Amino acid sequence: MISSLRLKEFVRRPPVVLASLLVLAIIGFGVVNRLVNRFGEQKKALGRHLFQSSQAELRRGQSDDAIDDLRAALDYNPNNFEYELTLARVLRDTGKTSEAESYLIGLWERDPQNSLVNLAIARLYARQKLPEKTLQYYHNAIYGVWPSDAPALRQQTQLELIHSLLTENAYPQAQAELISWSAALPPDPNLHLTVASLFMDAHDYDHALDEYQTVLRRDRNNAQALAGAGESAYRLGRYRTAQRYLSSGTLNNGRTPESKQLLETTNMILDANPYARRISAREASKRVVQDFERAGTRLSECVKEKNIVVDTSAKESSTQQNSANVKSSGTQPSEDDLSALYQRWLALKPRVTALRISAGNSLRDSAIDVTFDIEQQTATACGAPSGLDQALLLLSQNPTGAER
Repeated sequence: MISSLRLKEFVRRPPVVLASLLVLAIIGFGVVNRLVNRFGEQKKALGRHLFQSSQAELRRGQSDDAIDDLRAALDYNPNNFEYELTLARVLRDTGKTSEAESYLIGLWERDPQNSLVNLAIARLYARQKLPEKTLQYYHNAIYGVWPSDAPALRQQTQLELIHSLLTENAYPQAQAELISWSAALPPDPNLHLTVASLFMDAHDYDHALDEYQTVLRRDRNNAQALAGAGESAYRLGRYRTAQRYLSSGTLNNGRTPESKQLLETTNMILDANPYARRISAREASKRVVQDFERAGTRLSECVKEKNIVVDTSAKESSTQQNSANVKSSGTQPSEDDLSALYQRWLALKPRVTALRISAGNSLRDSAIDVTFDIEQQTATACGAPSGLDQALLLLSQNPTGAER
């Protein structure tokens, strides 16, 4: 009876009732919230376990199993950035490019400055051979936001881009990237050697030589820089410079077969050059005759190889024009072209053989013109030459720059 009266008295006080219900609601909400959080944490823990399993499977090369676990991890922890990025990378690397692109573009829209995402997209487009998009996202990655160690990762990504361009033989684009990168290089000889080597791969021998010379200014006995400078100068047709680097005593004990061959060819070019500075008129005439006779032998061998019957009755004046036409056309010389060139050489031979110190420059120039024409046309018709013929061919391509 007393309890009933107390209850009736209690319920007649609305504020007390409301306060009591509010306390009960708060307690209940706290309990429910704790249960929900615990459930969420359990889901995340399952997601982490599945993610770790996927990493182990990837190390074992089990990509399909890793993909299944990553999908399951995302079911337990939707929109987890790391899980999505990892799944996208695995999908990309296993050839599922459309699905990988969908994930990656979604991640990029959420965080367009994220360098890891941009790098993953760049690699995807590189795989698909889409050069413009590849460049765009590599640049986004290089200049974006890295999670840590940004300078090293930017440099590594820049190198990766350049290697990708070189793989596709995109030399102008690779050269542009290298020029941009090299402009801000610190004074680290190893970095300059790396860039110089990449310039060589990109066929930019001018910048390669500059980079090698930068190293040599700090370390004049650096064997790698000496060999590289020698080769780049050789590729530029600056044979006197190439000789200076390639003949360095530093290279004597560790000279590679390649650098040895370059030096031998360089020496032959310089020894055969009749326009070399500081040589006597006698020596110039001697070189003209030697070069002319060697070219005639090369042409004779080529004509014989092609089974061409040469008509030696033509006059020099009629053969000069034919030879000039062959030279200017840049096409594969025909049998008539080679025959005309041989006739031109035969017509000039008696005068060149009797060449004296007092001979006029016009005769020497004519003999050298014929020599160079022969080496160029036989290289096209009968294949790449060797020895002195190779030296004369290279000299013919840059006669004025040989002494640089």
